[in-house]
Amino acid sequence: MNIQEAGRLISSIRSNLSKVIVGKEAGVDLLLTALLANGHVLLEDVPGTGKTLLAKTLARSLDCPFKRIQFTPDLLPSDLSGINYYNQKTGEFEFRPGPVFASILLADEINRATPRTQSSLLECMEERQITIDGVTHGLEAPFLVIATQNPVDSQGTFPLPEAQLDRFLLRITTGYPAFEEGVQILQRFRLNNPLEDTGAVADARQIQEVQRLTAEVNISDDLLAYMIRIVEATRKAQSVKLGASPRAGFALLRASQGYALIQGRSYVIPDDIKAVAGPVLAHRLVLQRGPGSREGQAAEVVQQILREVEVPAEPVSAARGGRGE
Repeated sequence: MNIQEAGRLISSIRSNLSKVIVGKEAGVDLLLTALLANGHVLLEDVPGTGKTLLAKTLARSLDCPFKRIQFTPDLLPSDLSGINYYNQKTGEFEFRPGPVFASILLADEINRATPRTQSSLLECMEERQITIDGVTHGLEAPFLVIATQNPVDSQGTFPLPEAQLDRFLLRITTGYPAFEEGVQILQRFRLNNPLEDTGAVADARQIQEVQRLTAEVNISDDLLAYMIRIVEATRKAQSVKLGASPRAGFALLRASQGYALIQGRSYVIPDDIKAVAGPVLAHRLVLQRGPGSREGQAAEVVQQILREVEVPAEPVSAARGGRGE
């Protein structure tokens, strides 16, 4: 697959999403970025803003196995991973796979499950495998976890620990629709749900090919240094107790490559890094707690860092690294 073929595939998926999702262009691009970069997504927004609908529409657009599981306090790790059960007919134990054995897993309201159940996803998300009763089972590629959570309602929830937040490539918040978008939503869903008429436009093999192409997107050494300066700046910010880790730097690289490919380029420019820096880094920062701390401050810290860190001046030809569009 070349850059032109990847562009047509991405355009087809984006077009499919636009048949159901009104507005949210930035959120759609970030969701596709995670898919291309082989990462996972945390959709965090207030109820009723289309988090689950966005995830379902992406799943419908891909000819890949999809599973959705509602996280609740009584959900057990085995409800996710699967179990070995005794088959009385054969007299042997057999493995019954759980919903994690899917290409796209929608973990709805992930913060309503207990920490024990939440942590059962760690091995799946990081290593693309899961160990059950001492036996390790590989997960087929592509594998994308889309988790949703409501940041407002904290009653009966278990906040995700920093170690698990770090496994999500991006945290996406789309917010309320604009007035015109709200009217369009009512018009579009007045008679029926357009999701029911949405078909697949890409298969697993094509997604794997475009993921390999994403890893080959060129980025100059100057921009790699620019990324590290941004990551290091999070560790020195006065309001930050714990800054971004080396894994965060790698996530910033992969997300920048994916975002560049979505824009139709085979090379990364500074604007790509700026576009994904907030969704990549903000949820990985642990802020100092005090009277002035508030929700959303981490994103403001990242934006302030982007304003302060000098952007390398680089000719476009150097950025392309000899690769054409």
